[in-house]
Amino acid sequence: MFVKDFKKNFYDAIQNQRVLVLVSFDVDALCACKILQYHYTPSENYSQRMLVAMVTCVVSVSVPDATPLCGSPIHHCQKAWVSGLEDLERAFVENSEGIKHVVMINSCATVDVVEMLQPPSTPGFYISDSHRPVDIHNVFNAVQVKLLMKEEELTELPEYDEVFRDDSSDEDSGNESDSSDRSGKKRRFDEAAIDRRREKRLWNENRNKVIFDYTKFTSYGTSSSLLMFEMAWKMSKDTNDLLWLAIIGVSDQYVHFKTPRDKYMDDVMALQSHVARHNHRGDDEENLISINCLKIVFDEELTLTMYRHWSLFESICHSVGMACKFKVWTLKGQKKLNEFLAEMGMPLNQCKQKFSAMDTELKGNIKGMIQDQMNKYGLVMQDIVIPSFSAQYGYRNKLCATDAVYACCAVLEGTEKGKTPNDCFLDAVDILTRSNVAALEKGLELAKRQLKAVVTQVQTFLDMHQVISAGPFLYALIQEGTADVKFFSKVNCLIRLARFTLEAHCSVSRSKKARTLPLVLGAPLNTEQGTTLVIGIPPLELDDERKNFFGKAFEQAASSTNSRTHHDYFDSHVMEMKTDDRSKFFDALLNLLQT
Repeated sequence: MFVKDFKKNFYDAIQNQRVLVLVSFDVDALCACKILQYHYTPSENYSQRMLVAMVTCVVSVSVPDATPLCGSPIHHCQKAWVSGLEDLERAFVENSEGIKHVVMINSCATVDVVEMLQPPSTPGFYISDSHRPVDIHNVFNAVQVKLLMKEEELTELPEYDEVFRDDSSDEDSGNESDSSDRSGKKRRFDEAAIDRRREKRLWNENRNKVIFDYTKFTSYGTSSSLLMFEMAWKMSKDTNDLLWLAIIGVSDQYVHFKTPRDKYMDDVMALQSHVARHNHRGDDEENLISINCLKIVFDEELTLTMYRHWSLFESICHSVGMACKFKVWTLKGQKKLNEFLAEMGMPLNQCKQKFSAMDTELKGNIKGMIQDQMNKYGLVMQDIVIPSFSAQYGYRNKLCATDAVYACCAVLEGTEKGKTPNDCFLDAVDILTRSNVAALEKGLELAKRQLKAVVTQVQTFLDMHQVISAGPFLYALIQEGTADVKFFSKVNCLIRLARFTLEAHCSVSRSKKARTLPLVLGAPLNTEQGTTLVIGIPPLELDDERKNFFGKAFEQAASSTNSRTHHDYFDSHVMEMKTDDRSKFFDALLNLLQT
């Protein structure tokens, strides 16, 4: 059931109650969790402080009593971490004792949560999840499941009567017919029974078709952090810090290609009004603002990855759009890029040093200099700028929202030896704490390593002609033993690699069909267990929709070949499989998509 009034039917309902908070392993979910926890800081009374103590720690986190996420004392804290559906079940079983309310952030909307968890009592499940489609049982469960999302986004939701029916009337009718049968009306009863069975069979066939049509594509809705911020705003509890968290959550969807550009623009426009409200200062107030005050600015941001924390040259080479336009992995492309920078009036020695060390005049004119030359080099405005936000506190360099996403995600999916998922989650929380500059800088450096690994792998794919056309789709496989392969065992990094690979392949392919083909990408996951991580992304031609059909396709291909696959991720277009079954699985997928 959809929650209409978040304050009345969610916030007020869970106050002074034991609450289990389960959070997915992504940046948007982490931001939403921090916004939610802000409401339970010990600022009102003792019972409110006790509520903070009762809020259990997030999925993928084990929070010690001395270092709570929200910065307030947390006692008797239940600990759990999960990376998929099975771990989520385990976390629920281990932490659900005495729990009356369970809040799920970016998890479980696409599955029947009551059927999956089989709760022994009747806790209330509050689901704030951007994954689509939402399972029909969650939508029509008016007792246990409350959906914290925008109902108007679910435009293709089937009607209740199309997917549920009450068969008790059939049984009652049958009992009456038995009585009639004993009265000598057996023939009429048989005909009625046949008609009922035929009608039920047709209804079931139609139900299966309706459900298949509803679930055949996966997509994403409004980010959970934005919804949590809007709840805070309606309760007059929003702050600039919470606004920045919502901005990072929306930017996370953009960075990882979850929502189309139009949807991102709508969310940015909604956030921009809040930015103007929280960051408007009069002339008299300007000198009274503390230098440590967070300031958020809305502007057209260059689509150059982390350029303020890198060199301009490196940033261009590691940004998907610009890198693919210039084909920087080739000698000809490098030469063309050098010519572009020269015609901009940008000396190469300036471009290759750290951005913060460049001449002030050059730094301030980069956007205009690029725009002056874009037509000559086949660039369009969408390749160069995108509306975004940047934050600044103190005298430090500005931090763009997308840069914060890269840094946070790199730490969240850390591969450092000795680091547990719990450690990675807590480190990512530190990055979202604006006073922890050291953690942010460490995250930015790790993000650069990831991006370098992505570009190196893309160049390997293209140089070795490893992006293969299977007819209805493209596929590429990362070989075992590849340098930095550890990065690609993580979902978000592998998604960015897949997108970069697809755009790079389309930029060099002579076939006009390339942009109409989706890509399947596989990476070694666990060599000892012989498993591969496989993801599928839609073609560039459908970029305005960002709908993915690989979830159902993967399930059907695996089922038809008895391939040993594991569909445990919250994103159905991501799965694990036994490396030995890869060949027959791809053959089945080929046959399936050709029909």
